[in-house]
Amino acid sequence: MADAFGDDLFNVFDEEQAGSSKKAAPKSAAQAGPDQAGKQQADSAAGRKRDADSDAPDELLLGKRQKLETVSAEEINLSELMPKVKAEQVETVEGCTHEVVLPADEEYTPLKPRIGKAAKEYPFILDPFQCEAILCLDNNQSVLVSAHTSAGKTVCAEYAIALALREKQRVIFTSPIKALSNQKYREMYEEFQDVGLMTGDVTINPTASCLVMTTEILRSMLYRGSEVMREVAWVIFDEIHYMRDSERGVVWEETIILLPDNVHHVFLSATIPNARQFAEWICHLHKQPCHVVYTDYRPTPLQHYIFPAGGDGLHLVVDENGEFREDNFNTAMQVLRDAGDTGGNAGGKWDPKGRKGGTKGPSNVFKIVKMIMERNFQPVIIFSFSKKECEAYALQVAKLDFNTDDEKKLVEEVFNNATDCLSDEDKKLPQVEHVLPLLKRGIGIHHGGLLPILKETIEILFSEGLIKALFATETFAMGINMPARTVLFTSARKFDGKDFRWITSGEYIQMSGRAGRRGMDERGIVIFMVDEKMSPAVGKQLLKGSADPLNSAFHLTYNLVLNLLRVEEINPENMLEKSFYQFQHYRAVPGVVEKMKKLEEEYNAIRIPNEESVVTYYKIRQQLAKLSKEIEEFIHKPRYCLPFLQPGRLVMVKKEDLDFGWGIVVNFHKKTNVKAAGGDADPLFVVEVLLHCSKDSVKNAATEAAKPPGPGEKGEMQVVPVILHLITSISSVRLYIPKDLRPYENRQSMFKSIQVSTHTHNDVPLLLLGQHAERSVFSHSQCACVIQIAGDIKASKRELKKALTVLQMDELQCRKRVLRRLGFATSSDVIEMKGRVACEISSADELLLTEMVFNGLFNDLTAEQATALLSCFVFQENNRVLIDPVSSRMTRRIAKVSAEAKLDVDEDTYLNQFRPHLMDVVYTWANNSCFPEMTKCSIIRCMRRLEELLRQMCQAAKAIGNTELENKFATGITKIKRDIVFAASLYL
Repeated sequence: MADAFGDDLFNVFDEEQAGSSKKAAPKSAAQAGPDQAGKQQADSAAGRKRDADSDAPDELLLGKRQKLETVSAEEINLSELMPKVKAEQVETVEGCTHEVVLPADEEYTPLKPRIGKAAKEYPFILDPFQCEAILCLDNNQSVLVSAHTSAGKTVCAEYAIALALREKQRVIFTSPIKALSNQKYREMYEEFQDVGLMTGDVTINPTASCLVMTTEILRSMLYRGSEVMREVAWVIFDEIHYMRDSERGVVWEETIILLPDNVHHVFLSATIPNARQFAEWICHLHKQPCHVVYTDYRPTPLQHYIFPAGGDGLHLVVDENGEFREDNFNTAMQVLRDAGDTGGNAGGKWDPKGRKGGTKGPSNVFKIVKMIMERNFQPVIIFSFSKKECEAYALQVAKLDFNTDDEKKLVEEVFNNATDCLSDEDKKLPQVEHVLPLLKRGIGIHHGGLLPILKETIEILFSEGLIKALFATETFAMGINMPARTVLFTSARKFDGKDFRWITSGEYIQMSGRAGRRGMDERGIVIFMVDEKMSPAVGKQLLKGSADPLNSAFHLTYNLVLNLLRVEEINPENMLEKSFYQFQHYRAVPGVVEKMKKLEEEYNAIRIPNEESVVTYYKIRQQLAKLSKEIEEFIHKPRYCLPFLQPGRLVMVKKEDLDFGWGIVVNFHKKTNVKAAGGDADPLFVVEVLLHCSKDSVKNAATEAAKPPGPGEKGEMQVVPVILHLITSISSVRLYIPKDLRPYENRQSMFKSIQVSTHTHNDVPLLLLGQHAERSVFSHSQCACVIQIAGDIKASKRELKKALTVLQMDELQCRKRVLRRLGFATSSDVIEMKGRVACEISSADELLLTEMVFNGLFNDLTAEQATALLSCFVFQENNRVLIDPVSSRMTRRIAKVSAEAKLDVDEDTYLNQFRPHLMDVVYTWANNSCFPEMTKCSIIRCMRRLEELLRQMCQAAKAIGNTELENKFATGITKIKRDIVFAASLYL
């Protein structure tokens, strides 16, 4: 029998005798006969498989627990890993905190008070945090200003610009998106005049002393070694918390790393809990002090109310002092619960799957907006998490009118002036015609699906007080200072691309920060509509939780790798080491070491009586469990077990965590057209088993939903369909079952028969002995504790190993391998002509587009056709259409080379990211045709991205001296850049 189970099962006993008796060496597979050799190999393979499957920590499989050496910080040389920086607290007035991070070898020198006149005077008294930040600027030192939305961070940026202009230096102001850059340009131009704008598609006064630009433009200038950068003294990063954006956040990190060390920085951010960590990174990176001025003070305090769906009133849950009122919160939840019991109200409820219901009749939003206007709490921003909801709620409120006749005339005048640049045809487009009646009533809509010119018109009207109720998506919360008196959330959940989830406290803080106008309102009002029960813990976390931390979203792209190979100052490996992503992981090392040290001390301190025997038994149980599982999988195949599933057979049923215990087989049948789970060739069999069930679970539901009765609960016998693999044990006992199991008494009599059988026959209790024995060993809490701690130590060691390595280095080597195999770079990391072309392309797949250029795919196309073809790379809607064979062949080649280079790239997924659905639309538009569908948001976004890609393709063609191709792409730009889709910004 020993051979059948594998010799390793009994090795645990041999280990104890190894010191006193020497075992004979077993024959090798080569020396043994063919059958014996094959048998040994099979046994060995089975043993290896079981060892690999084992979840037990290595220390416990040795027969005796080993004493672990504790880890010390000196062993891994933490001093070399940790950044050479130190932090000092700066004394300041109440209302803000001020810290400075400086190189470890520098002495802290207090900031000197300003001598002479300020670079810019303000007609109002500055807040403490503004005074502290300006003092840092006067001392020519970098600063991170972290404060709530609408707190007045722009004051610090304006002062930095004024300071640079006074000193005859150049300053750059960067923002996350083009629309925000346009707005900031308008503000700065009105204040300073000597201001330029660079957003790629628009360039105004590029020689100005103050340049407003997107972060992508600044990154491009740094990679090209622009002369402008030699004259820049200050760079202002607006909305720096955008650096955590999963797609574009990497651009911020690249830019900050590439900036020269002599440049000083002003970072403007919403409140972030790890502001000091970010400042430490800046100091470590550029070897200069970086101050952190932080405040959570709100000039206008907020009151937070909950409106439960089905209710008729508001409940104050967080007052202006920031106190969470749990009693009011529980009252609101009780109203919601009562409304749910009576069928709810018309405001739309969440079904169990998380989908939003309809909004019939006067919706809750309608009631609340009407109440806001009656109490004179306008203007109000109503945040919804979808464009469709924004428009639906706006149309519901459209029957109300919030503007006077004079205001209506002003709205019409502003609207007509804004749309004056449009052609007569564009003015008749549905989106343009339908929005004016709403605007005249004081109702606005703001989301990504609107034409840019309409969005800007609505922003101007809102800032002038001509829109009283603005229905917006969360994108409105980022950007220009446009506060309201009241903010209303129509839902507590949002769809994040994968699932419906509660909004985070950080998202809530960012959006609710729009409430309360400084100097105009005593307090801001935030109303939170809840249409689903929320626990006090979730509610408190959401309403009173901290802001989201600033975590790096750094990731590698081919464009990044190629650009770093092209420049001399830095290489890709250095970029990885200098990234905030790597810095945060190095910062985690001391914590991991301390955690591991505590675990190891705890592990070594535990004493278990008769330890060797317990550990020995544990190993045997582990191996026996694996063997039992293999045997169980084998005998549960239908061809072996079905002959034994006669009516009356006792079987044990377990479904995940639901243990029904013993039941009686009534019948079984094969499911047609259904294969067993796991893709096995065997068909699916369903066994009807008489089981002891909870009465509630089978009362008004299908028997598939049956559950075993709880402790002390009197259950009911019920015939339940059970999939074959849920039967964990088959006994040798068969019971007589009545012909008719429909009567309740007949079914209950079988429960007594099962109880009698489990105590009369030896076979059934015998199957439970092993489980009782296992429980008795594991009831020793210390033994279980050792196993848990040993597992935690292994996990901590893996975490430490990861923290000590340069992350993403393996991926970098894989990407370099792809570039070499495709001819973009040489083995010595010198970029080839293909690589120089790919460096110019950052808004689409640089590898595939470069291959298309070098394979001459654009040569025989007209400008219109080439433009239409490029639309496949920028359209992002999900529809599946096959692309042409030539492009498909090149795409599959790139995917294949990537997979060979050990990159996680699926060929079909890679191919399906290129979507040709707008080729006809773009081709028609490029041929000077016009149609109403052009105002759809997906088409507008596609056109604007396409124009950016065409500009990059012009530069790519120029890099290889192909003038004909360069002119073709330039013609494509002029063909599509017309009419309402590319109407000039109203801020310019």
